[in-house]
Amino acid sequence: MDLTAPAWIDWEHLSTADLADGVPSGAVALLPVAAVEQHGPHLPLGTDAILTDAVVAAARARGSAAATVLRLPTQRVGLSPEHVAFPGTLSLDAETVIAGWTAIGASVARAGLRKLVILNGHGGQTGLVDVVATRLRVDHGMTVVRATTFRLLGDAVDLGARETRYGLHGGMLETSMMLAAAPDLVRRDALADFASAAEAWETRFAALEGEGDSGLGWMAQDLNPAGVTGDASAATAELGGRIIDAMASRLSAVIDDLARFEGFG
Repeated sequence: MDLTAPAWIDWEHLSTADLADGVPSGAVALLPVAAVEQHGPHLPLGTDAILTDAVVAAARARGSAAATVLRLPTQRVGLSPEHVAFPGTLSLDAETVIAGWTAIGASVARAGLRKLVILNGHGGQTGLVDVVATRLRVDHGMTVVRATTFRLLGDAVDLGARETRYGLHGGMLETSMMLAAAPDLVRRDALADFASAAEAWETRFAALEGEGDSGLGWMAQDLNPAGVTGDASAATAELGGRIIDAMASRLSAVIDDLARFEGFG
């Protein structure tokens, strides 16, 4: 398989002979990581993994003018202890997740790649991505981008101030994305506005945020008895398509820039 021409290639479809002669200096490995955890009564357990794959697929459909992208298998189960009170949640401990992702990165380095994007689809494990990126830099000289799907969105799509602040899990954003990516998996009769308890406590204790610079550590049921927050009833497939497209556009730009990046001085 020709690795020299810019293209997206599934790591699993390569043979060891394909990598034996090395890879282009600008080649980028992409490691999607996600979670399998409760998303309330209306969304499936695999929402984070399904949506991470949808963003990757949309970026792949755009192609890449600058890079050979080697797409690694999505790591579907991650760190989800804040959701374990709800049936169906799968969670590893933090040390296991860090060790697994680091080991995959080390394997990528042994194959000759030094550029990696870790694309995270679960907000509860952004800190682990930071740890792994630094370890791979220290131990293997890799240049690692720490990317998270919802942060890639930025302000490209306006969800409204309330939803942006409190729709953290299973709300308008994720439900809209699921309506666009896998509509048959959305339980439409269970859609509702799942208000976050943080809205009430922040009016009394402004320095204690649900998320933010002084965010509290919480379990999902602390924010809403259903384990989700945000106005899922306002979700639309059209909005979800725009969100996925915006995330994919930014991911493509990240990959292209990393391919051209000459490394640290």
